[in-house]
Amino acid sequence: MAKENSEPTAKDLKFVKELMVLLEDSSLTEIDFQKGDLGISLSKSGPSSSGVQHIMAAPAAAAPAPAAAPSMPVAAVEKPSDAASHPGAVKSPMVGTAYTRPSPDAETFVNVGDKVKEGDTIMLIEAMKTFNPIVAPKSGKIEQVLVDDASAVEFGEALFIIV
Repeated sequence: MAKENSEPTAKDLKFVKELMVLLEDSSLTEIDFQKGDLGISLSKSGPSSSGVQHIMAAPAAAAPAPAAAPSMPVAAVEKPSDAASHPGAVKSPMVGTAYTRPSPDAETFVNVGDKVKEGDTIMLIEAMKTFNPIVAPKSGKIEQVLVDDASAVEFGEALFIIV
């Protein structure tokens, strides 16, 4: 039996990540799931949204508190990283396979030292057979590339550092 106000397990977090990928890569705008004391509600507001609005365990007899969602950083629970806390970190919005080049025989999108403009495509992440462009959230210089081509990435994992 799940304890009231218990912390999510690694299995719970993996399930939430899978739901996030499903939501992100579909035309759905909301997913609600309830099993025992675990209640999950995911929604997205638009095509570029990362998809998560609420993630909380439902208490047995009380209404869920809206402030519960921000207290559970999904990626930080499983794999804390110094790079992810860097102010210039570009983090993965989904679970998938990272591609640093548009095709196997092409040059990489960016290299360390390259200058990028806000909105430039710097990587692709494949999730559920869909290639999703990852764009620079700000203009600057690529200080670090933190993932290899064709490597698996997790939600919230740092991909690049832009300064």
